[in-house]
Amino acid sequence: MNFEILHRDKGSNARSGLLTTDHGQVESPFFMPVGTAGAVKALHIEQLRNDIQAQIMLSNTYHLYLRPGVDIISKAGGIHRFNGWDKPVLTDSGGYQIYSLGDIRKFTDDGVVFQSHIDGSKHVFTPEIAVDVQRALGADIIMAFDECTPYPCDLIYAKKSMHRTHHWLQGCLKRFAQTECPHGYSQSLFPIVQGSVFPALRAESAKFIADAGAPGNAIGGLSVGEPASMMYDITEQVCEILPDDKPRYLMGVGTPANILECIALGIDMFDCVIPTRNGRNGMLFTRQGIINIKNEKWKDNFTPLDPEGEVFTDLQYHKAFLRHLFISREILASMIATVHNLGFYIWLMKEARKQIAQGTFSEWKSVMVVKLMQRL
Repeated sequence: MNFEILHRDKGSNARSGLLTTDHGQVESPFFMPVGTAGAVKALHIEQLRNDIQAQIMLSNTYHLYLRPGVDIISKAGGIHRFNGWDKPVLTDSGGYQIYSLGDIRKFTDDGVVFQSHIDGSKHVFTPEIAVDVQRALGADIIMAFDECTPYPCDLIYAKKSMHRTHHWLQGCLKRFAQTECPHGYSQSLFPIVQGSVFPALRAESAKFIADAGAPGNAIGGLSVGEPASMMYDITEQVCEILPDDKPRYLMGVGTPANILECIALGIDMFDCVIPTRNGRNGMLFTRQGIINIKNEKWKDNFTPLDPEGEVFTDLQYHKAFLRHLFISREILASMIATVHNLGFYIWLMKEARKQIAQGTFSEWKSVMVVKLMQRL
């Protein structure tokens, strides 16, 4: 994998660049639609590629490991051949999903013992297994196994958890160096900074991760309930420590306003279920603000979902029709809202890259953040 910075904003730490993998190039900063089980909910792969024009997608190791199983995907030739997506793929390590299981998982220094949310069967994930599974899945970028701490979290637990994540990273790096992708192309391993909301721990973790010399680095354990201002402070602190010439990935973030603020701090990569999950519940993101399309005020509004400027996709519908679909519980409602929201996110990243190249990102961001947070 190669990463090249092409432009820097004049008034912030925002930068745009080009990340190159064996499955193609990705212009940064970029947003990865979340395809948990190998596909984005309510969306055809062709729509992801052609209508939304996504550059890269994220899939979830935990879910694919449980169903359909690693052997089946590997037998197909890897995730790209299994689902028909021929562009880059990133898989998370499964750590966050296992953390979310609550009482049906147990962390140890060696790994995690957990029960499947599907059938209650018992499984074990270690750093080595996490690498082996992701090698077999065949993603272009794979994530180191980590423990995500909750918010709030006390200092003692946060410190223990961070050291566990660092210990696991050593196992991941060793296993990664000993193995190859079984599908004949290169893969890159990204470690993850942890440390909860404690600046001293975040500084220690960022230094440890930077010293690993990986081709890219991630920041985890944020957007788990802490105030946005705290998330921004930690992100800024960590970005100052992580290598400038490597891509920085802020995991699980977030709203359009969150993303723009974090681009200004030096983040290059994002993923989040907000555009798809909220879309399926009737929340639409537009350049004027946020719409709850189920509200009665839209029942006779025949304007486009986002009438301002260029369209996000060729699939255009008006507000009254989409509201009717939601009220009628039509499956098409989720499909249209998903295409719209992801199209908006992809447009937002494209426009951010344009503004960075022009050196006007900071001014544009200040105006856009206010608009994007409005409830219409």
